[in-house]
Amino acid sequence: MIRTLKGVIYLAVTLIFFASCKEKNVEISTVSNDESLSCSSISRVNMLVGKQDLNPTYLAAIEAIATDPEKSQSLEGMVKIPGGVFEMGGDIPIGFEDMPETALPQGDELPKHSVQVSDFWMDEHEVTNAEFKRFVDATGYITVAERPIDWEEMKKQLPLGTPKPPDENLQPASLVFHYPPKSASRDNLGNWWSFQQGVNWRQPEGPGSSIEGLDHYPVVHVSWYDAVAYAKWAGKRLPTEAEWEYAMRGGLHNSMYPWGNEKTDGTTHYANHLQGEFPYTNTVDDGFERTAPIRSFPPNGYGLYDMAGNVWEWTNDWYSGKYYYELSQQGEVTLNPEGPTEGFELYNNEEKKKSIRGGSFLCHDNWCSGYRNARRMRNTPDTSMEHIGFRCVRDAPE
Repeated sequence: MIRTLKGVIYLAVTLIFFASCKEKNVEISTVSNDESLSCSSISRVNMLVGKQDLNPTYLAAIEAIATDPEKSQSLEGMVKIPGGVFEMGGDIPIGFEDMPETALPQGDELPKHSVQVSDFWMDEHEVTNAEFKRFVDATGYITVAERPIDWEEMKKQLPLGTPKPPDENLQPASLVFHYPPKSASRDNLGNWWSFQQGVNWRQPEGPGSSIEGLDHYPVVHVSWYDAVAYAKWAGKRLPTEAEWEYAMRGGLHNSMYPWGNEKTDGTTHYANHLQGEFPYTNTVDDGFERTAPIRSFPPNGYGLYDMAGNVWEWTNDWYSGKYYYELSQQGEVTLNPEGPTEGFELYNNEEKKKSIRGGSFLCHDNWCSGYRNARRMRNTPDTSMEHIGFRCVRDAPE
């Protein structure tokens, strides 16, 4: 995965902007098809906080989505996460001190701070191609990657005076990974990511590709707006960053990974991530070169699949590198934090980004270690990539 994502890549116009991855007993609650929940209980979190930094065209498309009454009453495929207090932020267990710097907590994961989350329901796995297709078939929704690039909105994220590229370079497109030659620097993200026209959730590797036979794989090439649109249709919402980390930990306290503290260089594979020399080779020791079908790896302590690896997942929160420090200064347990009211980037604050969590099939200790419980990453809400998907949550009744 990308260590520093700075917005959307425009290789066609030579503009590349990226934004910089003691155990307790847990009772797993699952539901049958006939269990339901009132739709009125899903809105504890303001999904559109910081609306001034969101694209009005994409917001209008979300507003036009009608919530499906049957889906909004169903808890099928969701797991109840019991609320509680935890220490949010980076961990360095004994024996990890000699790990690469990129495999250890980063500055934006610190300081650790106390957070309390209320009970909530979470999808047990990422939203799949089949599920997203049902949404599109029902609503006619068009994803951001299937729309021409909105230059008037995009230039707000770019340095003042950036010239408008030719219209042919603003056609629908998305970002695709490819292995670079070993002579190419991995620090130049353009060596292993390309912005390709005709790439979207239906054609994840470009024109000629399809999702046929991939019903149970996570949907990719979806932006934050697309994820919010799906969540509205399903009567759900995106998780907060605090809910995500709490759920990812699966009931373990201050562990490095959802499965505990066993390092990723062993023979047991707990998640879909890259083995080999990042980003040049992949030995595919875990059985998957790119995305894997849902439930291919063991669930965590809450019964959630692929919280680590496979695809990065959108959260509802704006990303701020100073947010944890601000919370820690309050000197008390923070109840259900919803993230900052606006994004903050140290190096390019014109770009406002949403937090993504969990890592992907590209993550590696020598780059981003996104499969760590506390690892934070971010991207602009209009960005779509081959390794970003999402899952949804819903409030539990008080």
